[in-house]
Amino acid sequence: MPFDSHSFGIIALAAYQPDWDLFRTQLLSIQAQTYKNFLCLISADGGDAEIEDFVARELSGDDRFKVLGFPDRLGFYGNFERVLRQVPSHADWVALSDQDDSWYPTKIETLLPHLGSVSLVAGQARVVRLPGNQVVAESTQRSNVGLGSLLAQNQVTGSLCVFRRDLLDLALPFPRLETITQVHDHWLAVCAKATGGVRLVSDVVQDYVQHGGNVLGEVAGRKSPAQSLDHLRAMSRKYQGSGSPAAMLKTANDLSFGWRRVMADALRKRLGITDGVDDALAAYETGHGWRSTSRTLVAGLRRGEIALPCFLEFMAGVPVELFAKGSRS
Repeated sequence: MPFDSHSFGIIALAAYQPDWDLFRTQLLSIQAQTYKNFLCLISADGGDAEIEDFVARELSGDDRFKVLGFPDRLGFYGNFERVLRQVPSHADWVALSDQDDSWYPTKIETLLPHLGSVSLVAGQARVVRLPGNQVVAESTQRSNVGLGSLLAQNQVTGSLCVFRRDLLDLALPFPRLETITQVHDHWLAVCAKATGGVRLVSDVVQDYVQHGGNVLGEVAGRKSPAQSLDHLRAMSRKYQGSGSPAAMLKTANDLSFGWRRVMADALRKRLGITDGVDDALAAYETGHGWRSTSRTLVAGLRRGEIALPCFLEFMAGVPVELFAKGSRS
């Protein structure tokens, strides 16, 4: 179908205790879009009264913005799933929004036409650090990669993408694995890549604002081996309840193979065996063969589609993967 000025869409914004100045900037940037035919659903994670009052006041009662309040807090992954469940079936497209960025006026207008040929399109962002609005990078420089590499390393930032409404028929409900690598945009991206396709374009469509409250950041310094070990131990204590060596090995596996296995298994179940995606799923799903896994990871590394730190994270997850495979055989 053509996606033009008559196509109605939903902007799904997940909010939680926002910085009010940043939230105001984001709301106003959405309101100022040159593309006007949308409804912005704002999911307030754990309460809504203060957010609802703020939105009504700052946007002068613009009825294209609707706040959905929920008493329970789910975190950003669950909150995005919750707001996407509210997208009406008659919508043509969906755009995801964080609460603290700043969209350029032509963002939706620029991205929407690409949905005539792919299921999901994503642009680039200029990375800005606060305080001081320091420009860290002129572009996020995400790139188009194959499904095997996309499963290994996500190239799609949720706040930069627009996708067809029917993608939600496959993507909902979200699969679950309690780890920091469990993210909504990665799951939506692989669902789109496995079906109607993903396109990353070079257009810079917004500022991606980095500050102390980011759940996931864009720019981080390279960690030393000791810092990496401390980070892994902290993640292990958070998600495994222990900083023991065994718990750290399990965490390393969950951060790499675990989340990809959850996605691959979910797609296998929902799609069945599908020409063109079977090899990619086989590299990560439960009971995967090491030949296909190593071939996929090494090929992605050589092509520059998988960064070396990501490849090394997979290597850290190998011991538990081998043990699990030995237990099944």
